Amino acid sequence: MVQENKNKQMDAMAKTAPSQNQKQFGSAASADSQTNLCMQEWQRVRSRLRAELGEATFNSWFQSLTATKPNNKRVILHAPTPFIGSWIETHYLPRILNHWKSENKIVKRIEIMARDHMPQTEPAPIVRPQPVYRPRSKPVFETHSRDDIGAPLNPHYTFDNFITGKSNELAHAAARRVAEVGEVVFNPLFLYGGVGLGKTHLMHAIAWEIRRSTPDRRVLYVSAEKFMYHFVRAVRFKDTMTFKQQFREVDVLMVDDIQFIAGKESTQEEFFHTFNTLFDKNHQVIISADRSPSDLEDIGDRICSRLGCGLVADIHPTDYELRLGILQSKADNLLRNNKEIAVTEDVLEFLARRISSNVRDLEGALRRIIASASFNSKLITIEMAKSELRDLLRTSAKQVTVEEIQRIVADYYNLRMSEMLSTRRAQIIARPRQIAMYLCKQLTMLSLPEIGRKFGGRDHTTVIHAVNRIQELCQTDATINEDVASLRRRLEA
Repeated sequence: MVQENKNKQMDAMAKTAPSQNQKQFGSAASADSQTNLCMQEWQRVRSRLRAELGEATFNSWFQSLTATKPNNKRVILHAPTPFIGSWIETHYLPRILNHWKSENKIVKRIEIMARDHMPQTEPAPIVRPQPVYRPRSKPVFETHSRDDIGAPLNPHYTFDNFITGKSNELAHAAARRVAEVGEVVFNPLFLYGGVGLGKTHLMHAIAWEIRRSTPDRRVLYVSAEKFMYHFVRAVRFKDTMTFKQQFREVDVLMVDDIQFIAGKESTQEEFFHTFNTLFDKNHQVIISADRSPSDLEDIGDRICSRLGCGLVADIHPTDYELRLGILQSKADNLLRNNKEIAVTEDVLEFLARRISSNVRDLEGALRRIIASASFNSKLITIEMAKSELRDLLRTSAKQVTVEEIQRIVADYYNLRMSEMLSTRRAQIIARPRQIAMYLCKQLTMLSLPEIGRKFGGRDHTTVIHAVNRIQELCQTDATINEDVASLRRRLEA
C-alpha cells in the first residue's frame, strides 16, 4: 500500500515538473532566439550603413564585423583586429548606435571588441560562422621585411653623397631636419622638381639617417607605383585589412613620384585615408613629385590640399656651379681605385656647361667617357668627350625647359623666381615675365595652357597676349630685341 502511494506521487511529479532535458532544451531555445534576433537587427543595421556610406567604405570596415547581445540593452561588435576596432570606435560608433536604436529602442550601449582580445572564459556566440582568429605576437607589417613591402634603398643615396647648391639647399635642409629631429616638424614634407634633380636621393638619405639614428622607428619607403601594386593585390586577394596595417602603422611613410597615381581613383581614395590616419597620429609623411601639389593633374583636390599643408620644397634645375661640383665628386669616387685614368678640370667644365638636363645624364656622360678611356686606353680630352657623347650632346642642345628659361630670364633682369611667378603687374616684373613666356613658346614643345600653368597658374590667354606683345616690341624696340636675342643665344648655347 505504501509503495503504491509512492509510485502515485512520483507519477504526479513527473507530470507537473519538466525533465532536466526539457530545461536544457528550453534554455537552448531561448539562446537561439536571442541570437536570431541579434542577427536580424544587425543585418538591418548593416543595410543602413551600406546605403549611407557606400559599398567601398562598408566593405573596408564593416564587412568582417559580427555582433552579439549579452543582454537586451548591450551589443558587442567583434572586429577582426584591434586596428579596425579602434578606427570604427573613433569614427562610426555613434552612427551605429543610432541605427541600432532605430531597429530596437531597448539597446542603450554598443561596445567594440577585437577578436584577438575576446575573453576566453565565456566565449560569446557569433552570428555567423567565422574563420579562427589566432593572436599574433607582432603586428602584421612586422611579419614582412621592410624591403619586401617597400622599395630597396640605394646605399649610395646618403646625405654625405648629396652635393648642395642654391637650387636644392632648401630641400636639403628640410630633409636633414626631418631625418635628424625626432619630433615631427614638417608634415607632410613635399619635395618636387624635374627628373634627375635629386628627389629620390634625398628620400633615401632621410630613410638611411632615421634607420641609423633611431632604428626603433618604423620607416617605409615605396614608389607610388608600388603603393598601387600592393593595394590592387590586396583588393584582388580580399586582404585589404593587412594592407591597411602595413601602411598605416608605420612611424614614417615615404611615397616617391606621387604623380603616378593620377587618374587612379581607387588608389587615390586609399592613399587619402592612409595619409589622414598617419597625419592624425602625428606620424611623418614624406612625398615627392615632379611638380608642386597645386600643379598635379588628375589627382583629387582634397589630396592636393593636404599635400600642400606642410612644407613644400622645390628643387630647381642645377646651375653650372652645382653641376661642376657634382662632376668633381663623382669623378673622385669613380677613379678612386683607378690611378691610370684622369679627368682634367677642363673636361669637367665642358660637361657642366653642355649637359644641363639633369644629374643622371651628367653622371651617365662621365661614366661613358671613363669607361671608353679604360677600354681603349685613350686620354680623356674635350675632343674625345665630344666624340663619345655626340648623341647626348645633340639631344641636350635641343632640350630647354621652362624652369631654365625662367631662371635665366630672372637672373638677366636681377629678379627673384618668386617675383617672376607672382601676380605683380609692375612693368619691371611684367615685361621680363612676358619675355620668358615668349621664349617658352619659341623654345619648348609645351602648349599655351601648359606654359600658363608653369607661370603661377595663369590662363592661356595671358600667354597669348605676352607672346604677341613681345613680337611687336622686338620690331619696334631695339633694347627688347637685343635682350631677347641675347637670352635666346644663352639658352641655346
